[in-house]
Amino acid sequence: MTQSKTPMTSEAAARIQSAQAKQNGGSVAKGSFTARAQSSAAKNTSTAGKK
Repeated sequence: MTQSKTPMTSEAAARIQSAQAKQNGGSVAKGSFTARAQSSAAKNTSTAGKK
């Protein structure tokens, strides 16, 4: 099975963060999947026009 490389979007990262925050009383742990998703989305946004 191969995985497609779909870049993380800001919208997807926001949905992940929202769900995580609802489960944890409004907080998101540093270094969590949610934090990494947000970081990845930010990097994808900043490099979108540089390819």
